[in-house]
Amino acid sequence: CELVERGAQRKGTLPESAERRDDCGQERWTPGPCLPRGSSPSALDAACAAAAADGGPHRIQTAADRSRCGFPATASPKDCPHLLQVPLSAGSTGADFNVSALAVGQVTASLNSNRSDLSVSVRVRFLVIHSSVVDVLSQIIGWVYFLAWSVSFYPQAWKNFTRKSVVGLNLDFLALNLTGFIAYSVFNICLFWVEPVKEEFLKSNPNGVNPVTASDVFFSLHAVLLCFIYICQAAFYQRGGQTVSWPARGLLLVGWTFALVSLFLAVGRIISWLQYIYYFSYIKLAVTLVKYVPQAYMNYRRRSTVGWSIGNVLLDFTGGVLSILQMILESYNNDQWMLFFGNPTKFGLGLFSVLFDLVFISQHYCLYRHPTDYQAIPSEEQILSPDQD
Repeated sequence: CELVERGAQRKGTLPESAERRDDCGQERWTPGPCLPRGSSPSALDAACAAAAADGGPHRIQTAADRSRCGFPATASPKDCPHLLQVPLSAGSTGADFNVSALAVGQVTASLNSNRSDLSVSVRVRFLVIHSSVVDVLSQIIGWVYFLAWSVSFYPQAWKNFTRKSVVGLNLDFLALNLTGFIAYSVFNICLFWVEPVKEEFLKSNPNGVNPVTASDVFFSLHAVLLCFIYICQAAFYQRGGQTVSWPARGLLLVGWTFALVSLFLAVGRIISWLQYIYYFSYIKLAVTLVKYVPQAYMNYRRRSTVGWSIGNVLLDFTGGVLSILQMILESYNNDQWMLFFGNPTKFGLGLFSVLFDLVFISQHYCLYRHPTDYQAIPSEEQILSPDQD
């Protein structure tokens, strides 16, 4: 400690252990050597790894390289950022510390204990946004489209109940929709509740955030329940002799065969359980791409949308537009357009659903606005030709 007080620290003479440096009132972690400008990517990766391992982040010369290592890009090349120390006294259950925002974005930090007899690791996610107003607006939009999508199942169920008929509602659409939401529910439940799957996700995405929330689980299970109600209505109400077509049965067979084969691969440890769960999300995506086609084609063949609830379409359209709007707002507010352009599947499917909703709206309000009124003719009544009296 006397050497330190006499300025020996500037000559590189410090007590060797971190504990001794604490005793001397010096910083626990000391900087490593500077990384020269223009270093190779491998050297930079090694420097980043060393910084994480020894607790003394190496001084990185360029702003781009500092950002890659997770250090502030605006820091002076001569500065050496140090690990944050959060003292936690015996018996305490929490600690406060301050952070400063340098730029819009997000950072995930890990807090680890420096005692061998105490194994604690906490992940903290810091979000820096452009505007709190935009953030609140995004949350409101999220709840509105969640409610719109959830309520969108009820108009069709009510129409079937009041008509005591499902004529006009395509059974291929019902079968595909049920399969899609069952697959979606399996994906959500496993990532939200099954601990081994959640741990595997965090290992593969150490700085990631679980994409499934409680609202996702509720929405998918609620959708499965309403789809089962549709199926029961189709079983007991008049359906005009309609059955599930062979092409739709073939698609369902392919989907569930894929899920079964993937299960054997997961049991045999050829693929991970996380991969297997993600396969269910692929089934949901594939179903979404094809499920609207049978209903749109049926409306075209019948030249009518009678039996198909337009309320369902309008609510689904509202939810789809708002979900895309929320993606745009969140991408701007977090300065991460990868949320928008980096997930073309989510954006593409949302846009695909909105486009089909526009097709149904045009069929209902424009193309087949005044369907021909038909009247049932008793079978015993003779039909006369135009030249007969």
